Amino acid sequence: MLKKSLAVLALVLVTTFGAHTNRVIAAEGAVGFYLLGSTTTNAGILPPPGTYVINYNYFYSGSTEVTLDVAGLILDGGVDADAYYNVTAPLWVAPGKVLGGNVGFLMLTPIGWKDVEAGASLTGPRGGVIGTKLRDEETKFGDLVPGMMMGWHHDNWHFKTHTLVNVPVGFWERGNLANMGFNRWAIDNTAAFTWLDPKIGLELSAMAGFTHNFENPATDYKSGTEFHLEYAAVQNFSKHFALGVNGYYYDQVTGDSGSGARLGSFKGRVMAIGPVMNLNFQVGKIPVSANLRYFREFDVENRLEGDAGYAVLTVPLSIAGH
Repeated sequence: MLKKSLAVLALVLVTTFGAHTNRVIAAEGAVGFYLLGSTTTNAGILPPPGTYVINYNYFYSGSTEVTLDVAGLILDGGVDADAYYNVTAPLWVAPGKVLGGNVGFLMLTPIGWKDVEAGASLTGPRGGVIGTKLRDEETKFGDLVPGMMMGWHHDNWHFKTHTLVNVPVGFWERGNLANMGFNRWAIDNTAAFTWLDPKIGLELSAMAGFTHNFENPATDYKSGTEFHLEYAAVQNFSKHFALGVNGYYYDQVTGDSGSGARLGSFKGRVMAIGPVMNLNFQVGKIPVSANLRYFREFDVENRLEGDAGYAVLTVPLSIAGH
């Protein structure tokens, strides 16, 4: 009984005194509904009117650690997380023009697997050690995310805006480390551009946006407003193959709030960079676009630090005029 009580105390100390380190986790659940790095290459390009299916395969592995000396007691704690999401996104780009551009509608339907472990150990002055670990592993559906896009094209320049809304219908359980849903509404607004010169094959893209979170009614926790910036510089060597570099920057511009944010108004930050590859090929008579991305995170504050990757397939079901 004493060992269990001290183990629980160790976990409490990790979250409480961890506030004085740079490894406290900001934003409820340590993640926002917008997947960082999901739009880098061709960020500003909305495809021609038609119906498409986009399939995202997202991988992430990260961790964070805290070591503290509390009144002669050495406290070690940390979190390790691995995740895989499969997100199918049907996209319909309407015929005709609105405000000189095209309009598209999509629905993100995620299903995913998470394995998250949090642990802490307490070492006394004489070397005695007690500790505990908590682990949750789930394979569940996440929240639905409907969205609307608008795109414009002018010579080598392409521009796009989009709005995504997180609808809290996915798996969420109080205290579960591996929740796929967020149990809160959220809205993400972004704007993007792509400059693509077909003569030399060079592409430069960037996208910036803000995620506005609403309060989780079950926990009274309101995650702060999140800013995200993504970019890519890609060389197209042919119509079938392109290679370049991409990355993202994330900064939580307002702190967490609400009575459930007991550890205070924390803000998170992270940067990442890595290679990107685009492939275009035929499956029978169907043109398929594939995209592979890898990101290594660094300059992290109040978040997990790790590696992320994407494998994305885009398949047109119908294109206007074809």
